[in-house]
Amino acid sequence: MLCHLSIRHFAVVKSLDVDFNQGLIAVTGETGAGKSIAIDALGLCLGDRADASMVRPGADKAEIAATFCLDKNPRAQKWLAKHELDVDENECIIRRSISAEGRSKAFINGAPVPLALLRELGERLISIHGQHAHHLLLKPDVQRQTLDTFGQLLAMRDQVGDAYQHWHKLQQQFKQLQASNEQRQARQQLLTYQVQELDEFALQEFEFEELEAEFKRLSNSQALLEQSQRCVYELYAADEGNALSLIQASIHRLEELQDSDPVLKPIAEMLNDACIVVNEAANELRDYYERLEIDPMRIQQIEERYAQAMSLARKHQVQPEGLYAYHQALTVEFKALQTEQDSLDDMHNLLEMARSHYVQAAQKLSLARNKSAKQLSKAIEQRIQQMNMAKARVEIEVNYSEQHPLSAHGLDIIRLKVSTNPGLPLDTLDKVVSGGELSRIGLAIQVINAGHQDVPTLIFDEVDTGISGPTAAMVGQLLRELGQHNQVMCVTHLPQVAACAHHQMFVSKLSGKQSTETRIQNLGDEERIRELARLLAGDTVTESALANARELLGQHKAA
Repeated sequence: MLCHLSIRHFAVVKSLDVDFNQGLIAVTGETGAGKSIAIDALGLCLGDRADASMVRPGADKAEIAATFCLDKNPRAQKWLAKHELDVDENECIIRRSISAEGRSKAFINGAPVPLALLRELGERLISIHGQHAHHLLLKPDVQRQTLDTFGQLLAMRDQVGDAYQHWHKLQQQFKQLQASNEQRQARQQLLTYQVQELDEFALQEFEFEELEAEFKRLSNSQALLEQSQRCVYELYAADEGNALSLIQASIHRLEELQDSDPVLKPIAEMLNDACIVVNEAANELRDYYERLEIDPMRIQQIEERYAQAMSLARKHQVQPEGLYAYHQALTVEFKALQTEQDSLDDMHNLLEMARSHYVQAAQKLSLARNKSAKQLSKAIEQRIQQMNMAKARVEIEVNYSEQHPLSAHGLDIIRLKVSTNPGLPLDTLDKVVSGGELSRIGLAIQVINAGHQDVPTLIFDEVDTGISGPTAAMVGQLLRELGQHNQVMCVTHLPQVAACAHHQMFVSKLSGKQSTETRIQNLGDEERIRELARLLAGDTVTESALANARELLGQHKAA
């Protein structure tokens, strides 16, 4: 629960320290005194947005510190331990500072933290119900949240939300695959023909280069034969003088002359080497043209395959040398398109399975909602009948349909219906209830659901607006009953509600010539009597008002 609140230079507060107790705490004061100042300060500690206007004029910064006792709050203890912020497991201090320039800093147990963590922890410490909260009850999503909170169905609804997110993600992927399906099919049809054509030709790697070389050789085979034979004749076989015989004749002459000049000996040796080379070359050429075959059928085959390769290369607008690689790339793409089609079929199956899983979770949630709706309807009915709506009837309608659009909160449309007078049919709140009746229904729901929230401190900011007389007394009783199990703070202007409180605080405003300051003080019994008398009679407190106040307070003291 909230144990202590320290406020420095915040709005009209210069310096304020307030201790809080268990039970129902009524906060009263004159209009405009700043009764909601503590709630606004706590809101900042829970992560509300801050701005420079919150800093008291003339101050460098505003600072709010709230101390919470956690001995009966295992959820908060567990959260602090998870984030390694548990300096003292039985106490937590939240501090928020705002500079005059509007910069804000937040701390949990002395450690700086982002606002997101402040909000997460705040949800485990305090639940604030504003003075206009009952108007939100007209919204269907608030009615759904009210039912789920009452029935403690939030974990089950989270499971539905997870199933929805999984289905939604698969649906997005399926739509993306579908969007390209028409283009994919057209491309696949084209590739079917192209790949089949290239498969039939079946060009192997480096085959074109070999084809090109053989094509050139066979196309010139007659010239190769004739010229190689002529070379052999001129090098070796010509009777009238061949290269070999000419070299041999030169060697013979040089050998005769080398005795006269030894310098000629190396030259003769070189010619001997040349003679050997010419002889070997002639033999090689003879072997070459003897092996050379002129096969018209082979020439035709090579010409046809070479021409077909060139034709396919032109058709696909690639270089002939790159035709094999192009064929392989088309094959890979074709298989990938087939895989995408298989993926589309698989995705469709997964999507149907995800939808089926979601529907099962939504059905389970709907059944639980129907059960809780009957219990909550009865509880609201009982509460508002105690608040001068004796003939009112309440029904929470849970309309489940698998034709409803899938959503993270299930397939239910939830409507809170009320009949305030006998003989009138049940209808939605906006068509039936008055402002005061809506306020009472909203307050009844807040009190009922407060008991179902795992939060130790509940704050009600003038939720009794529009209520008076016996109804106000019953509201006070409801809040006091809630205070038996929770710490409840209620800002009120009704003496009937304030008298029901276990503790009472008074908010006052001191105005000087150049400054205004708000103060909060805990009231003793006599001070409470005078404040209740003021609420009963106005600014002029009479003995009669004091007697009424003493009697009003005494009734609840005795209880």
